[in-house]
Amino acid sequence: MTQTNWPILKHYDANHLRRIALPLGGIGTGTVSLGGRGDLRDWEVMNRPAKGFTPKGLGQGGQPFFAIRLAPQGEGESQPFTRALEGPLDEEDYEGAMGSPAANHGLPRFRQASFAAAYPFGQVFLSDPDVPLAVTLQAFNPLIPGDADLSGVPVAIFRWVVRNPTAQDWQAAVCGSLPNFIGVDGSRVEPGFAGSQVFTGAKSNRNRFHRGERLQGVYFSSEGVDPGAEAWGTLALATDATESVSYRTSWATQSGGWGNDMLGFWDDFSTDGVLETCAAGDEPMPMASLAVQFRVPAGEERAVTFFLAWHFPNRTSWTPKEACVDGCCAPGDRLKNYYTERFLDAWDAAEYAAAHLPELEERSLAFVRAFCESSLPSEVKEAALFNLSTLRSQTCFRTADGRLYAWEGCGDHAGCCHGSCTHVWNYEQATAFLFGALSRGQREIEFGLCTAEDGLMSFRAGLPVERSAEWRAAAADGQMGCIMKLYRDWQLSGDEDLLRRLWPKAKKALEFCWLPGSWDADRDGVMEGCQHNTMDVEYFGPNPQMEGWYLGALRAAEEMAAHLGEAAFALACRGLFDQGKAWTDAQLFNGEYYEHEVRPVESAQQIYPGLMVGMGARDLARPDFQLASGCLVDQLVGQMMAHVCGLGYLLDETHVRQALQSVLRYNRRVGFHDHFNCMRSYVLGDETALLMASYPKGRPERPFPYFTEVMTGFEYTAAVGLLYEGMEQEGLACFRDVRARYDGRRRSPFDEAECGHHYARAMVTWAGVLACSGFHYSAVESRMLFAAREGRWFWSNGQAWGVCEISRVPQRWQARLTVLSGALALRRFGLHGVGETGWAVELRPAAGTDLVINLPALA
Repeated sequence: MTQTNWPILKHYDANHLRRIALPLGGIGTGTVSLGGRGDLRDWEVMNRPAKGFTPKGLGQGGQPFFAIRLAPQGEGESQPFTRALEGPLDEEDYEGAMGSPAANHGLPRFRQASFAAAYPFGQVFLSDPDVPLAVTLQAFNPLIPGDADLSGVPVAIFRWVVRNPTAQDWQAAVCGSLPNFIGVDGSRVEPGFAGSQVFTGAKSNRNRFHRGERLQGVYFSSEGVDPGAEAWGTLALATDATESVSYRTSWATQSGGWGNDMLGFWDDFSTDGVLETCAAGDEPMPMASLAVQFRVPAGEERAVTFFLAWHFPNRTSWTPKEACVDGCCAPGDRLKNYYTERFLDAWDAAEYAAAHLPELEERSLAFVRAFCESSLPSEVKEAALFNLSTLRSQTCFRTADGRLYAWEGCGDHAGCCHGSCTHVWNYEQATAFLFGALSRGQREIEFGLCTAEDGLMSFRAGLPVERSAEWRAAAADGQMGCIMKLYRDWQLSGDEDLLRRLWPKAKKALEFCWLPGSWDADRDGVMEGCQHNTMDVEYFGPNPQMEGWYLGALRAAEEMAAHLGEAAFALACRGLFDQGKAWTDAQLFNGEYYEHEVRPVESAQQIYPGLMVGMGARDLARPDFQLASGCLVDQLVGQMMAHVCGLGYLLDETHVRQALQSVLRYNRRVGFHDHFNCMRSYVLGDETALLMASYPKGRPERPFPYFTEVMTGFEYTAAVGLLYEGMEQEGLACFRDVRARYDGRRRSPFDEAECGHHYARAMVTWAGVLACSGFHYSAVESRMLFAAREGRWFWSNGQAWGVCEISRVPQRWQARLTVLSGALALRRFGLHGVGETGWAVELRPAAGTDLVINLPALA
């Protein structure tokens, strides 16, 4: 086998490798990350984050790595070479109390390395002046829009490609080594080893060689870890090679200790590339190795593939009723992972991946190539594609019923901010446009499980499902945004049953605004009440952020009510929208941007129960933590969402543009050397970013908590707004500013943090794809629109995806629409500002179909 030609969206040189950690794993399965120099780090496969965790075999000293032995065939001066398949260690990893703290620091390695990515595909290029052959690692996990199951396989696939430019044949052997660390989830670091133990017996973990239907390799299990523990499960390291496979299920030697176990393995592999079977001893975390030997002819290349799979079924509720004991939670607090319902164990998952590898790789490549070869600006491609890695991180998981749940982000060793938080997940757009079924499942949670009879939606969902609404606290932005998302998902899917089932609760969620003590108790289309929001405090009085979400919810509800025949309610929503829009433009726009009119309340008795979370002001008559006259970076988030949904302008179009220009003028800083920040620092030194808020007209004594910070999801929201308003260069500059900070040297390109790693809000970047292409689709109307802009544009609606090539030909515009995956219903097609064309019969182009559409030219 030779290597597959993979697309490259971004290349990282030797000076930009240190922080790279590309997550390899499926949606809701956990991941292991590929480091920039080819190492494997952040082993987060046991139902919790584990940043910095690389497991280590107790007593045997080994940590996960791949190695290669190269030997010339025939006569010649070349000698065999044995190297770890990694690039050089960063100099910052040289010093520690016991020497270098880096994993596998003592192994010979390649002198030169670089990294390339087009997520989910990562490639490491290794070379060495002393080694005549070069090696490339290709690593990925399937990512196929429209199919969350194929994108949810718990496996990392590694293809090692050895290229021989010499005039003689070489013999190569590639070997993967892994400790059996079942029971060690990386959540704690204790003296003497990396990770925590939950072993219940001395003979805990066992490795055995296994030959399956398509694979052979090592199966890792445990006899000592409690089967109810989060860290109980199985692992597999296997290859689809059929010949010259050797293995060790242990590194143990009679003279163990003092590095002899690793020495014995290294000597064994270096001798001839064939491993001698080593019987397992009583070691609790035995090392195992799997090697494949093959010939690389002169002037050619050969490849070998390894599969790393895992299966850890038990997950602890994020709202437990009882404390966990020895890594085990009470049965009532225990959840099951969806992926472990699909596969019997890790070996079953690896066999599935091997059996379907050509399809999984081909379909993943088709998506990535279509996306990367589109006319989208490179900074938008990078931000949108690389942030999809968050869906695969421990931020997200799927319960046994298949529903997607998520933290806001991940701490180093635990999830951060539970409950699929509505006011955070409002921002992300990737799920709806790539995995529509998962997105619709989130609406089921929000309205079907978390919304009470009075219309209050708990903005954090409890688990198991019977605890869904126990939070009993509402976020104004979160609740209104969910109404808009229901409209978006209904439009994208045409799912009439979804709308009819969830509409009664969605209607109640909007009517909740008008209850005494709620957000718009006087029913004038303006939110004045106590508004808990994504700044983790309560705002008092009308403000642009919450008002935009409210106006958008009114417009969405109007459209849904009209479709369902509730004309009176639709008319009421329209009246409130018109009234609120007029008031907001007249009263909150200060000539440059929209600001907050603070309206204190006299006492908590005036506030509807569940609207104060307890993180905000204590003196309600003089509330702290308000936006007040500040210029907020995402003051127009509701307008951005309205553009995504196709709901038109919520506010005066001229004011919208002026407000975004003010965000650039007042919030964008070039260099932070002189910037004071009393909270978290996500930008430093000479970097450029948009501040959360600025105060050109005077600052309150204690503004909302995050005003001095920078957070990428909010920056992208402003940037997407600029793109939608035709200020493309300004918007793209903001995208570039963010991605320049995630350059591999300072931060990982696959981990944009806010309140934790892999923060969900940054997936708002997919809206940049929509803004640049002008793409809009309504399955309800079988209607698709693009911008009147020449180019090749990627499109996706959560169920199907493809490309559309738009060109200007004499006297008309022409579009060539290609469906690359899924099925599409189409009755009308148009270009913004040009016009539309329609068909009497609904078209349903199948995957691989080209549809050529002609439209009139602009007058």
